[in-house]
Amino acid sequence: MTSIVDLQSPTSKLLFCLTILLLLGCGFSTNGSGGQDEEARFRAARVQMVEQQLRQRGIRDERVLQAMATIPRHHFVPPALRTRAYDDQPLPIGAGHPISQPYIVALMSESLLLTGAETVLEVGTGSGYQAAVLSRLAKHVYSIEILPRLAETARSRLTALGYSNAIVVVGDGNRGWAPGSPYDAIIVTAAAPQVPPALLNQLAEGGRLVLPVRVGEKQHLLRLRKAGGKVTQEDLGLVQFVPLIEGGP
Repeated sequence: MTSIVDLQSPTSKLLFCLTILLLLGCGFSTNGSGGQDEEARFRAARVQMVEQQLRQRGIRDERVLQAMATIPRHHFVPPALRTRAYDDQPLPIGAGHPISQPYIVALMSESLLLTGAETVLEVGTGSGYQAAVLSRLAKHVYSIEILPRLAETARSRLTALGYSNAIVVVGDGNRGWAPGSPYDAIIVTAAAPQVPPALLNQLAEGGRLVLPVRVGEKQHLLRLRKAGGKVTQEDLGLVQFVPLIEGGP
């Protein structure tokens, strides 16, 4: 039996229009909903990153895990690489510099032993992603970058995304940033041939300094603690970073 619909009746016209709209809604999405779908995919990728790349590898600090589950890492990489932002690897950001692998960001952040009340110095701003993570773990963050273009881009990005307690300055990270010292924690995101003396001088009593140091052909991630006028050192394992640049303003 074949049904015939009278498209001339008002009721049939209304039903026909609603059917077409429904079909269009199922097959197509507007720019707004497309953007929402993309953000949903990025949120899912962050959850997967935290669970598979961080938690399963031993990252236990829930504040670090929460920060990395919420900070939009895809805004800290070049647009052409956004779909790879949550991959288990470093990515180039320009000027011969990378954004670190998510696990390394988490490991170094956790190793600082932050509670939320600290003033932190980051040496090597890069894209600004590590500074964004630190801004959710500490009270004040100063990040120093030797390359003015990277510093300006990171500063603008952090401001636009609302990380107002992370301040980016241009300068030689080997000298630290005296105006913000003493620091409860210092993190260096490039490999140094030795521990810069200025950083130890600017580290507060009880403070922690986490940095990669070249030892022969290898780089070791070290955590130094300053207590009672003495500095103790722990080796957190082998890593691979770009060299720490000297010079600049």
